[in-house]
Amino acid sequence: MARSHRVSRNTTSTSKLAQMFTDELSMVLAGGPTSSFTHFLGRVSPEFLPQAPSGSSGGDLSPTATTIVGVATTSGVVLAGDRRATMGSLIAQKDIQKVFVADEYSGIGIAGSAGLALDLVKLFRVELEHYEKIEGAPLTLEGKANRLASMIRGNLSMALQGFVIIPVFAGWDHATNQARIFSYDATGGWYAESDYHAVGSGSLFAKGSLKKLYNPQANLKQGVTMCIQALFDAADDDSGTGGPDVLRRIFPTVITVSGEGATQYPDDEVEKLTELVLAKRTDRPDGPRAAL
Repeated sequence: MARSHRVSRNTTSTSKLAQMFTDELSMVLAGGPTSSFTHFLGRVSPEFLPQAPSGSSGGDLSPTATTIVGVATTSGVVLAGDRRATMGSLIAQKDIQKVFVADEYSGIGIAGSAGLALDLVKLFRVELEHYEKIEGAPLTLEGKANRLASMIRGNLSMALQGFVIIPVFAGWDHATNQARIFSYDATGGWYAESDYHAVGSGSLFAKGSLKKLYNPQANLKQGVTMCIQALFDAADDDSGTGGPDVLRRIFPTVITVSGEGATQYPDDEVEKLTELVLAKRTDRPDGPRAAL
């Protein structure tokens, strides 16, 4: 009798789980199908969305990632980021990755609260893949930029607590057959940038550098060099931005996107270009002189 009772209890437990699954599925279906994975996750399991610790209001206590630069060239766009994450006056990590391939024809760089920003990147990549599977076609580049804006807007309550995420999104626009860069603010506003852009604590210095170095006729390799120069100038004046670490072989992370696709620039090539920049700065530490 005892054994029969245990079997009956297990059967009842299984039935309850099955009913819970059925009820949850019915709730999702009642909400209608959605091509947004973020919205779907918010309906089914919102606890898996990026979120700050409960009751927290100290964004300065979490590692912060800076600086990201983007440069548009005739053959594609370059996104590059330094490797330092800081927490107050401490260097929390020396080799964090801040720029990523988002999908086949776009890339994303993040500055701000590092942990939440990395979760956002993962969710955004799934968001783009989910849309393509549901709709049978990829989003346009502007559509991708708009999706990212809505995700940033959903983070506004955390931004007000100090957990700010500011990305740079870039890719190849097949509609116009050109490289494009998009910037964002903490409220989810997004803006098309021309030529180049930078975010993070060192962005002021990086933009100043690019203002002098930018060449609209540059190719992708020259665009990578411009980004490395800009990050070096940012690290020279901003403690939150890490310069190249030759001893530990830590160099900027670089993503390039063209009509042929998005890819991470080979680490050995980045190292060679960085060492070339460093060699030229031996005679002129402030970098190349802009033409008058």
